[in-house]
Amino acid sequence: MHALLALCAVAVGTLSNGQAEAQSVKIVGIGASSCQYFLRETDGKPEVEKNFFAWAQGYMSGLLLRAPPGKDEDLDLAPDLYPLLKQAEFLRNFCTRNPDVDFSDGVNNLYRMLRAPPS
Repeated sequence: MHALLALCAVAVGTLSNGQAEAQSVKIVGIGASSCQYFLRETDGKPEVEKNFFAWAQGYMSGLLLRAPPGKDEDLDLAPDLYPLLKQAEFLRNFCTRNPDVDFSDGVNNLYRMLRAPPS
């Protein structure tokens, strides 16, 4: 798991303020696939979905580690109001609505939502 986190931190090394700028970033791992692939591979396979979600957690942890000082310092990636099962549901719903985008786009949206949860 530490290797995955380190890999995610490297993959997001060119991110600024937790978001990609105009430059392109090469994201790697199971979560670098399309939402369509995610939906097909996880259909009826909770163990596979766990792998995708573990990647998402590592990726978001990497974003958090790369955030500049003072930004996202108190961000809780598993808040009581948005537990892990609800986050996994968010990603499934995102991909169902957006099958042609990347799974990582859904993870970026989840991260932004965790930064500013709905009231």
